[in-house]
Amino acid sequence: MEYSESAYGRLLEEIFQRFPSVQKTDFAAAYKPGLEGMEAFCAALGHPERAFRSIHVAGTNGKGSVASLLASALSSTGLKTGLYTSPHLLDFRERARIIPGRENFSLIPKDYVFGFLSTWKPYFEEHNLSFFEITTGLAFKWFADEGVDVAVIETGLGGRLDSTNVLTPELAVVTTIGLDHCAQLGDTLEAIAGEKAGIFKPGIPALVGESNPETDPVFDDKAWMNCPLTYADRVRPSLWHRRQEILRKMDLQAAVQEKNLRTVLAAVDILKEIPGFKALSDVQAVLDGIVRTARRTGFRGRWERLSDLPFVLADIGHNPQALRYSFDQLRHYVEEGRCSSLIIVYGVMADKDLDSILPLMPVDATYIFTAPDTPRALPAGEILKRYTAAAKNRPAGSPPVRAFEVGTVRQAVQMAVQLAQNVAGQPARSASAVKPAPPLVFIGGSAFVVAEALTLFR
Repeated sequence: MEYSESAYGRLLEEIFQRFPSVQKTDFAAAYKPGLEGMEAFCAALGHPERAFRSIHVAGTNGKGSVASLLASALSSTGLKTGLYTSPHLLDFRERARIIPGRENFSLIPKDYVFGFLSTWKPYFEEHNLSFFEITTGLAFKWFADEGVDVAVIETGLGGRLDSTNVLTPELAVVTTIGLDHCAQLGDTLEAIAGEKAGIFKPGIPALVGESNPETDPVFDDKAWMNCPLTYADRVRPSLWHRRQEILRKMDLQAAVQEKNLRTVLAAVDILKEIPGFKALSDVQAVLDGIVRTARRTGFRGRWERLSDLPFVLADIGHNPQALRYSFDQLRHYVEEGRCSSLIIVYGVMADKDLDSILPLMPVDATYIFTAPDTPRALPAGEILKRYTAAAKNRPAGSPPVRAFEVGTVRQAVQMAVQLAQNVAGQPARSASAVKPAPPLVFIGGSAFVVAEALTLFR
């Protein structure tokens, strides 16, 4: 089959339909735990996963940020670095990127994707591969063909049974543990930690970003196999004394990035003692990579500023652990006078713990509830109903509920922007009055919501 833009689009849509991803359907239909299919596929491909060194990153929250920060730091020292993450927001090819030394990223080319899918489609069908197995094999083969020095690989879900766990990495990283995807990974922190710790390998250094009395015994037990284990929050990374300077300059500005930065700096300290990573001793190169991560890797949707007028931010944090940071940071923006009020466009997947999220939401915000175009989404009307019911338990004197239900993300964002412009356009109360800070529109609750919103701000 000959490549063309139209042929590429048709084939990609066929793959999406035939081998559903969690972006198109629910986890029950798309999730395929186990390594047998991936191991066989890698063998058929000639074991591309063995052609490059790798760093394996798992965790409930922060794994995308940590993976991107590490990839940017590694490439800034001159290493040709692959980066594999999921889900994508706007373009399927976002899942596989190469940062060639000190230059900015390149996405996997369309003609390469087309050639790979065309060649291996009969194999996918015969062996009933999952969408994630297909994309993982695609990324590994491209990284091998392009001769990357190292690849930073983010797990899709869990770790132990994740398709990426065919790797034998130089370092295994687990960022944080929280209650998410409980139907697939278990309904306790200990059970989820056990799945994430499944990426630990005998003799391979392991790094855990955040210690916790409930999960530490699990990691300690998994690390018995001559697996040097470090907890990032129990050590002082060599560059930690410069954290305020780094955080101020970083193009990833979410408050939670301080925690991710500590994990990354601890990872750098471990890696630079491993042969082949001595270049990480170049402090200025590492710092240059870290502070320009979003630009150099194409990392989007993490506290991303989409517009100045009106002031619009978007973040894909979707579970209670992530949203606690997001909503607290929004409150601080109001308290510090960076914005006058909050307008929040919010949508959530039906499998998320909305009951734990509702108490975290700022009570003095205007909410526009919506649902992205995926069968996994919770209907906007259901979110409004549960938000309104929860608001009845607020203390006396709390602000009145200001919430709306809007059918699509596009309509919700348009309504939020119009509300913000109306408020910002109001005249000052007197000729000498200083015009107040603008309202802030925050778009979040799900990667699917943010993905649809991004198309409106290109």
